Amino acid sequence: MIQSSNISQRSVGMKILTDDQIWEIRQAAFDIIEKTGFKCEHAEVLKMMKQAGAWIKGNKIKIPRYIVNECLMTVPKGWTIYDRTGRRAMEVEGEKSHYGTSTASPNTRDAFTGEIRPTVISDIALGAKVADSLDGIDFVMPFGTAQDVPGDAAEVHEFEAMVSNTIKPSVFIGYSALGCEYVYEMAAVIAGGPDKLREKPFLIAYPEAIAPLFFPNEVVDRIFVAADRFMPQLPGSTVQAGATGPVTLAGLIAQLTAESLIHITIAQLRKRGCPVAMSGNVGILDMRTALMAMGAPENSLALAAQAEVAQSFNLPTWGLAGATDAKCLDAQAGIESAFSILSQGLSGLNLVHDVGYMASGMACSLEQLVMGNEVVRMTRRFVEGIKVTRETLAREVIEDVGPSGHFLVQPHTMKHFKDELWNTRLMNRKTIDGWKDAGQPTMADRVREEIKAISDTHTPEPLSDKVMSELDRLKREGEKEILAKLEKG
Repeated sequence: MIQSSNISQRSVGMKILTDDQIWEIRQAAFDIIEKTGFKCEHAEVLKMMKQAGAWIKGNKIKIPRYIVNECLMTVPKGWTIYDRTGRRAMEVEGEKSHYGTSTASPNTRDAFTGEIRPTVISDIALGAKVADSLDGIDFVMPFGTAQDVPGDAAEVHEFEAMVSNTIKPSVFIGYSALGCEYVYEMAAVIAGGPDKLREKPFLIAYPEAIAPLFFPNEVVDRIFVAADRFMPQLPGSTVQAGATGPVTLAGLIAQLTAESLIHITIAQLRKRGCPVAMSGNVGILDMRTALMAMGAPENSLALAAQAEVAQSFNLPTWGLAGATDAKCLDAQAGIESAFSILSQGLSGLNLVHDVGYMASGMACSLEQLVMGNEVVRMTRRFVEGIKVTRETLAREVIEDVGPSGHFLVQPHTMKHFKDELWNTRLMNRKTIDGWKDAGQPTMADRVREEIKAISDTHTPEPLSDKVMSELDRLKREGEKEILAKLEKG
């Protein structure tokens, strides 16, 4: 049968902005770049911008629109990211969504004791191991900022702990340009050399400029490190409504888009064709507490809208979901996690990080990560939508069963139920008596049991002894060189 229209299946989604609103935000972003400009003291940026035709006065740079548009012509419109074994893992393009862990918190909520304490390297290793086992988590970030190693050289320790406990792609925050260079050298050892790493990248850099519109020298250096190697990178300035950006969401999105366009321009002027997303972070300042609220609905609203602007340029996008302002795995944690994961999945954001954040980003939590994984799995089933075909309409099956019959023994049921019906791992679907007989476990109890089972039984695919030895050498060498460089000033 030839169907006259395409009704088989569509993805469930949503749109925040109209085409006219996207156009207005784009115009405002270009206007910010041309009329307000950005602050940067980096000698190479000043030189590149002057040669390109930007307007420079002291450390303030204003970029004519034509320069930005030329850079937008050369930036790749999507990337393929691999796992550390060289297998295709994520297509970062269009409206394909991939979820990842939280990162960079100074604290960890211990899944076994409930204590919130300083993060240590073993927490990052365990976070990667747990994430490696979770089928809803597509990429991994260092699960906190380790407080038991020298802070200025922490990335070399964190990267080793992470990459030796998961094969999944990673996004990393470097603390210095030299530290980033060492991370890439370590990644090249795993990939089999720099050329193979470039051919099949399994990590993404995350240089974070400072809102509003400030690109410090060390941030630029990290942009250059990724650009020079043609490795994917994510602009990551955080625009807080009413603090480091306008309190109105339209203004916030315009500024965030402008900062991302500036980042893209810097990277493209350095190395034409290097991969860069159009991305950033949204922060909602709670005016009562002066703290950033990660679970606020405006967070997801603004991120989804900014993603639509980025999608209008056909560029990869970046979100933040699965985070909570709660301090333990309670109803608030579940509500905020589910709301953000679902809304950003419906928006088609490409890379959605921070599943696992608690306490407004001040603590990473394996409990929040594991519960968030379940929400990601639910979201994927929802966004998948409904397949409407002759087979799924089941007219013949309904006729065969007829009135007062049942479908339990039908071959059609046996054929389709596993694919059609989502199966929970954590939700309580027992009878009341069954739940009582099991000891009346809560969601927190079931999550802790899952974490213990993963910790006890999951074995990530190991790196060879030769690679591990080389990573350890580079880690020690990197720490020594980074700290020596800082001592020299």
